[in-house]
Formats: sequence, C-alpha cells, structure tokens
Amino acid sequence: MSKPSPTRYRTTNWSDYNAALGKRGSLLVWLDKDMAWLAPHEGRPGRPPVFSNAAIQFWISIKVLFKLPLRQTAGMVASLLRLAGLNWPVPDFSTLCRRQKTLAVQIPYRRVAGPLNPLVDSTGIKFLGVGEW
Repeated sequence: MSKPSPTRYRTTNWSDYNAALGKRGSLLVWLDKDMAWLAPHEGRPGRPPVFSNAAIQFWISIKVLFKLPLRQTAGMVASLLRLAGLNWPVPDFSTLCRRQKTLAVQIPYRRVAGPLNPLVDSTGIKFLGVGEW
C-alpha cells in the first residue's frame, strides 16, 4: 500500500504572507493603572496576603499563555510592568506557587483567526478577541 503524496501549497502573495507572519509575533498587553494590585487588609488574624487575586490571576494567565515556569513568569511580569511604567512590586515565584493552589482560576481557551488581546482592568482579567469572553 503506497502512501498518499502530501498536499503542496504555493504562496502567491508574498507581501500578505510576510505581513501575516509579522503579526504572529505581535504582543499587546493593556494594564489598568487603577487595578487593585495589592490585596486589601481583610481584618483576619495572621499575615494578610500582599497581592490581590487579580494580580495572581494575571500572573497565572501569563504563565499559561506563554507556557513559562514560575521564575521566568516573574521576569516577564516584571518587564511588562516596567514597560507599562508601573512601579508595582512583583511577587516571587514561591508566593505564586502558594497562591495558585488556593485560587480558582479558569482561563477560557478558544482558537481564533485574529490576535488575542488580554485586557487587565480593575475588576480582574478579560480576554478580548472576536467577542468578549
């Protein structure tokens, strides 16, 4: 039994093809400066959490989207905050490791033809693309 020959695709419009390849590497992250990055004091005994649930969700989203280990996620979040001009503290990897165990985060995944724009605002995290998730 012979193997079927693979389908050959020919690129006819190289300028569109090159533009599409360039868009694949485009990254745009919006950070709301009014986002509650630090956790409010809850009045319970013991040491309060330093970072809000929204900050931890943002961390975990970056970790999952880019398939990064915790230490590399810390570096990427620190550089994103620096690029945005925000002087917010960045939790270390052990804080994220501890908090992600107790935080129920669901990141919806859906393959889209266009870009995926993560939008972080004061209420948490939203994903915008073809339609708001």
